[in-house]
Amino acid sequence: MNTLVSTPRRLVMALVAAGAIGALGATGAGLVGAVHGDAHAQAVVATPLVQPAGGQPVVAAPNFADITARNGAAVVNISVVGTSRSMGDDEGDTASSRQQRAPQGMDPDDPFFEFFRQFGLPGMPGIGGRQQQPDVPMRGEGSGFIVSSDGVILTNAHVVHGAKEVTVKLTDRREFNAKVLGADPKTDVAVLKIDAKGLPTVRLGQTSNLRVGDWVLAIGSPFGFENSVTAGVVSAKGRSLPDDSFVPFLQTDVAINPGNSGGPLFNAQGEVVGINSQIYTRSGGYQGVSFAIPIEVATRVQQQIQATGKAQHARLGVSVQEVNQAFADSFRLDRPEGALVSSVEPGGPAAKAGLEAGDVVRRIDGHAIVGSGDLPAYVGQALPGQKVTLEVWRKGASKTLSATLGDASDKAAKVARSTPDAGKGKLGLALRPLQPGEKKQIGVDGGLLVAQANGPAAMAGIMPGDVLLSINGTPARDIDDVRAAMAKADKTVAVLIWRDGNKIFVPVRLG
Repeated sequence: MNTLVSTPRRLVMALVAAGAIGALGATGAGLVGAVHGDAHAQAVVATPLVQPAGGQPVVAAPNFADITARNGAAVVNISVVGTSRSMGDDEGDTASSRQQRAPQGMDPDDPFFEFFRQFGLPGMPGIGGRQQQPDVPMRGEGSGFIVSSDGVILTNAHVVHGAKEVTVKLTDRREFNAKVLGADPKTDVAVLKIDAKGLPTVRLGQTSNLRVGDWVLAIGSPFGFENSVTAGVVSAKGRSLPDDSFVPFLQTDVAINPGNSGGPLFNAQGEVVGINSQIYTRSGGYQGVSFAIPIEVATRVQQQIQATGKAQHARLGVSVQEVNQAFADSFRLDRPEGALVSSVEPGGPAAKAGLEAGDVVRRIDGHAIVGSGDLPAYVGQALPGQKVTLEVWRKGASKTLSATLGDASDKAAKVARSTPDAGKGKLGLALRPLQPGEKKQIGVDGGLLVAQANGPAAMAGIMPGDVLLSINGTPARDIDDVRAAMAKADKTVAVLIWRDGNKIFVPVRLG
């Protein structure tokens, strides 16, 4: 889901593709039962409980050597050849507007654009430090793993993005030209095929059996060092990241570096539970936080790609943002959880279901929505045409709606990012009615133009030029509407504004 409001110009943290050096210089990082591999793969049993004398049972670490020995041969090194134009050159930029380049397709307003523009991708020639020339040959590396003995391989979509040639190297040093059967940028999963038989395979597990704190192990090619092994624990499950993906990531502390992209993440039984995809970093290298795509998501994408050549994702047709404590106070929620609907696409699935701006989606098909990213992650794994049940909070009461999901390829939903909380005081807005031409220009039926912002409104990030649309769900058609809404306000009000073609709720704390 896309970011709805302008992103900050200065980036403090960045999510960096784990295959930055080897994965073409590109960025990036469904629920179906896991499909198990061939008989070549064998489960590895973790070391049993150890009972120290006079103490509590202690779970020993799994035998990483056995896991590696039984699965290492099914992990492959992926080499790619492309050009500077296809592997990271932003064709829309000019030398006068950008002296340094970010990866291909990255929007200048993307939160990671400034990071890559300033610092480039570690070790990648032509990105960051100097301007690329058109069609300059470039090479990269990543990782992958064999899921079928006839040569089907899973890896990251960003590993093969823009590649002209893809070569798979096995641990026995044999090399094969690979065909990209399909790649899905939304989940960062790609499926490759090599012409070989009787290959070793991995066994696939289930993330539902994983617990936070469980041991996990990664095998890949960091910095080109093939079949390197690193281990750690599961740090969290179901992480939603601001990278326009539909993935509830596994967070681990396993060391993942450029070249690890696309490699497998194993559980203590030697089963693959994820595809290593991204890291969270200040420096561009591993700093203790890494993310993997759950194997159920990857399997679903694999099945669709092998059947149709592409993956499908559903959409609800809303823009959502986080519910913080200020919004929870405004909407009289018992806790700051859910996805706040800031806008509804006219005629889209959500609109047809009766969803409205200001609703807070708290559950979908019985699954709790804690953070706003939980909603697009769930919807993105569903199929177009699927029916879902939504539990929403509207004007202090719970309401149940039923929606038929649309196709994400038609129009992507957006995630809005909330502005900072305001300080204490009055609202502090000077407003004037919109002229007919202004209403037509920005595509709204009503609202008030912000001529000046002071006090709490300014502290909350409201600026001159914004258009005030509603306060706590009450439309702001004129000044009297604003006064009436403020007369009913408590400590915090939820102000809906229009800015640069987007609608966003802003929490304003009052004195």
